[in-house]
Amino acid sequence: MSFDPAQFKRLERRGYNRLGRRYLEAAGRRAALADGLLAAAALAPGQRVLDIASGPGLLAVAAAAVAGAEGRVVATDIAEAQLACCTAPGVLRVAADGERLPLADGTFDRVLCGLGLMFFPRPEAALAEMHRVLRPGGRVALSVWGPAAEVPLVACALDCIRRCLPPPAVERPSIFRFGDPALLADRLAGVDFRDIAINPLRFSLTFPDAPAYWQAFLDLAGGAADSLSRLPAETQERLVREVATELAPHAVSGGYRLVSTVQVASALR
Repeated sequence: MSFDPAQFKRLERRGYNRLGRRYLEAAGRRAALADGLLAAAALAPGQRVLDIASGPGLLAVAAAAVAGAEGRVVATDIAEAQLACCTAPGVLRVAADGERLPLADGTFDRVLCGLGLMFFPRPEAALAEMHRVLRPGGRVALSVWGPAAEVPLVACALDCIRRCLPPPAVERPSIFRFGDPALLADRLAGVDFRDIAINPLRFSLTFPDAPAYWQAFLDLAGGAADSLSRLPAETQERLVREVATELAPHAVSGGYRLVSTVQVASALR
């Protein structure tokens, strides 16, 4: 069975719609990541800003606070239930596929995409759309997960799943595929972005025990979480227990501390 991009998108949409506000609450714990991406975007009052793969709109809301009444912020996501969680005034919500945006050329001063690019089946198409909707001289700012070895926040769960479950019938695109900054820079240059800058950003999260970590993973995992929810209850319970093995190297007094890396990139059109 070969990878089906359309089916993958359907599963991701269903998964993130299913999460609802739990994703908003879980994503709020990663505020340092949003701050780093917003700094790279160099936002200013009066700008027109597009947030792609916006989810519940955390970046969009922060951008609207900077853009002000004279600016405009648009949040797009494939999962309409996630966008529904964004109720802040000043943000226009548009349910749309980031690989085919229903937006005019040269519309925006800034394009943001926080931890979204690695989920697109055709990331080159998503990057081309970012380039297309930016005005000349406009800036894109995006973040992606670093290498798997530097992202225990996600890798511990995925390693546990690989250890405990049979291989999937169809492999999903790796969410760590842009962890190499050289590869990410090459992809940005490939759609004619220039003045590319990529910097690592490290952050840490703590969890009191393995079940708390596992629930945090499920609250962020979209399509993967939806697939896991369909497993027998005993299998799901086993995963919660077994992930303690992967978490063991990160044990601290009172639980686990996971230090992870994202790559934050910015470039000009």
